[in-house]
Amino acid sequence: MLLQTNPTEYALIANSLRLSYGSNKALDKLSLKIPANGVTALLGANGAGKTSLINCALGLRKPQTGALSLFGEPPGSKKIKAQLGVMLQDSDLPDLLTAVEHLELYSSYFEDAHEIAYVVDRCQLDGFQNQRYKTLSGGQKRRVQFAVALIGKPKLLFLDEPTTGLDIDARRLLWQTIRELSSEGTAIVLTTHYVEEADRLSDHVALLVSGKVAATGSANDIRRLVSGSLIKARTQIDINALERLPGVSQVRSLGRLVEMISDDVNQTLSTLLRLDPDLQDLGVSTPSLEDAVIKLNSEATESGLCN
Repeated sequence: MLLQTNPTEYALIANSLRLSYGSNKALDKLSLKIPANGVTALLGANGAGKTSLINCALGLRKPQTGALSLFGEPPGSKKIKAQLGVMLQDSDLPDLLTAVEHLELYSSYFEDAHEIAYVVDRCQLDGFQNQRYKTLSGGQKRRVQFAVALIGKPKLLFLDEPTTGLDIDARRLLWQTIRELSSEGTAIVLTTHYVEEADRLSDHVALLVSGKVAATGSANDIRRLVSGSLIKARTQIDINALERLPGVSQVRSLGRLVEMISDDVNQTLSTLLRLDPDLQDLGVSTPSLEDAVIKLNSEATESGLCN
């Protein structure tokens, strides 16, 4: 069954998807709309359903119930495959072909592919494009995989943990290319464990918790769902005692620092300073996207959303 919608408005629409592996519910009545423009970041812990949703969108898995469409077409159809680019976290390429040979092979699958030289330059493969894939470093292999995902001029690009294994320079190059592709009209679905990366790149965010959508919106929208202030400090007070401070809803240890989210910052600070007069490196700010994701994930779990 296809969903009735304007194919120019949404790249992907999922309606009440269910996918189980035995007793494990990978997708549990998941419903989501991904716009046909910009970068959409899928966030969530391991097992939240991000990869399962992508596999269903690619036609690699078929949900037991629910409806899913890409630009108004069913997943896995020839028409849709010609519009997709994919870079999966656990994917790999044949060892004995060079980067250029991989690009030549994949370009042959598309009627209107990019020129090889263009992709080599855009993904900065110069210097190793003629080396066999098995001789490349992990970061170089990821760049070749990214280049392969771009070769067919995708209308929708899936990037599953694309910066894993990349050094700082290569990561920044990929970020720049993602922004450029988005501005050129490519819809991008990004999964990443680096919340800072999602904050930098995304126009839209969807937080998944145990196969369901817990929150959607821009990064700022997600931040606004979490009330309170972020308190950072170095303190001798243990975590259990910090969790009992008035107003505190969340505590996280960061080495020598602790982070707390408080709904009553004045009361929290007053008690904190009374209990630890030697408090150091105190700072107060608004919660980051990562803080919001952690709190929303916890709230969704505690509220029974995952049940």
